[in-house]
Amino acid sequence: MFDYETLKLIWWVLIGVLLIGFALTDGFDLGAAALMPFVGKSDDERRVVINTIAPHWDGNQVWFITAGGALFAAWPMVYATAFSGFYWAMLLVLFALFVRPVGFDYRSKLQSPRWRSSWDWALCLGAIVPSLVFGVAFGNLFLGVPFHFDGDLRLAFQGTFWQLLSPFALLCGVVSLSMLCLHGGTWLMMRTEQDVAQRARRVVQWALLVYLVAFIAAGIWLAVGNLEGFAIRSAFDPGAALNPLAKTVDQSNHGWLANYAQYPLTQLAPGVALLGAALAFAAATARRSGVAFLGSSLVIVGTLCTAGFALFPFILPSSLDPASSLTVWDAVSSQKTLGIMLVAASIFVPLILCYTLWGYIKMWGTLNAGHIKANEHGLY
Repeated sequence: MFDYETLKLIWWVLIGVLLIGFALTDGFDLGAAALMPFVGKSDDERRVVINTIAPHWDGNQVWFITAGGALFAAWPMVYATAFSGFYWAMLLVLFALFVRPVGFDYRSKLQSPRWRSSWDWALCLGAIVPSLVFGVAFGNLFLGVPFHFDGDLRLAFQGTFWQLLSPFALLCGVVSLSMLCLHGGTWLMMRTEQDVAQRARRVVQWALLVYLVAFIAAGIWLAVGNLEGFAIRSAFDPGAALNPLAKTVDQSNHGWLANYAQYPLTQLAPGVALLGAALAFAAATARRSGVAFLGSSLVIVGTLCTAGFALFPFILPSSLDPASSLTVWDAVSSQKTLGIMLVAASIFVPLILCYTLWGYIKMWGTLNAGHIKANEHGLY
């Protein structure tokens, strides 16, 4: 079995993989739902969009649930602190996600245009809100979350929901929303035909433009702005048990860029994001939907890795007391817990991958308004 320090690093990677898996899979159906009222001009066209994602969205949520469970088991203090600090934001996401299964099931139950249009916009907002809030939450990690621990490791949180909505955090929300709309647009390019696919192609180009402007602006803000990142300055044992206060932290990591200078390979992450954006734009222009989807997938992987590499080893920085910040080294469960979980993950994560892939293979194909009219009662 691996030593404690190695297990901590492995679980940092695994939770990152789960978050990326969630963004890649649930990201395209969030993006597609957010775009539905804009790429679907008629009732049949909107049903086309719904039927490209409805068979998969609940399976895609497995990545989100698995990531949450892994976070609870591997980083219990991060889980507790994050749900305290982002409590109202989490509730907002939760209620937005409630709309999706209800909307998919009830939207086409009545023929009333008003009824269907109302559910269309509800599904759209139910996708936009989580996409935006996830980015805002990531933005607040760079700013620091207002919490601290006392000598007995009791948590105190002193922020409000409105404090989370700072300009930089909202900019990160725009990065997230445009990135997932891009991913949803490339998905619709692959899975639809005729006018819907054509409108999705134009949306991809506009979403790419917004993403590039927001992503580059956020990077510049970190590099030349007054955002000071954290750095651990005291000697510490990376294999020690949980004790967040057993370290000294200062704000000498300007713009959270130190890791990129210390570990040059991490610079590949933003490069992958920009390369994916260029690939998606070129492929969308050439109407190569599969290549465009690959490009948007690279955008997601590169963007999340860019954030993760910049923050490492910090997971949840504290703006009130830097020493209370939670890191990969001091916010984890016991060595035995991490070891048992690693065995479970080695078994079940491949199973999730296999049945997810099987589901996509069995339900693959393109849709158009003709399919909807020919299967009036067989589709959503």
